[in-house]
Amino acid sequence: MKVILLFGPQAVGKMTVGQELEKQLGYRLLHNHMTIDLLVPFFGFSEEMWRLSTLFREEIFQSVAKTNLPGFIFTFVWDFSSHEDWETVERMRSIFKKQHIPVYFVELQAGVDTRLKRNVTENRLENKATKRNIAFSEADLLRTMETSRLQSREGEIKETNYLRIQTDDLLASETAGRIVEYFGLEEK
Repeated sequence: MKVILLFGPQAVGKMTVGQELEKQLGYRLLHNHMTIDLLVPFFGFSEEMWRLSTLFREEIFQSVAKTNLPGFIFTFVWDFSSHEDWETVERMRSIFKKQHIPVYFVELQAGVDTRLKRNVTENRLENKATKRNIAFSEADLLRTMETSRLQSREGEIKETNYLRIQTDDLLASETAGRIVEYFGLEEK
């Protein structure tokens, strides 16, 4: 098994690239909204929702690490200015490392204009219920640009298996292809 952690700001294309990797590699995808959209109807975007989402994800990671899946893809937004986010990523990494499962870190980047266009794509709205309120989603995307640091600084991520891709001019399939090629992953 191999694990790909896909991260970047909202609407950069994480889920769509994850779906392409799923097709190319036969891995299973857990995109971040699979837990968020489950919990928001009960708790809104509250601390309790985030606590439960993190708990659910970590339990899923623990169980996945014990399976014979060929691979696993997880997408998330990483606030590099948040000590808590760094700790969460370290817990994720360590779950798989304890089982001697290689973890590949892939950071996707795109400009705000590209992200605003991607924020309203059919695939995104179909798969992410909380993004269907486009005004809220767009305002959140713009707000977090001011309140959070959602892109790493040069040299900040020390992982050996790390790749950063600027996706503005790439199709999701092309981005996935670059990931497969860079890490030498075997296609199904």
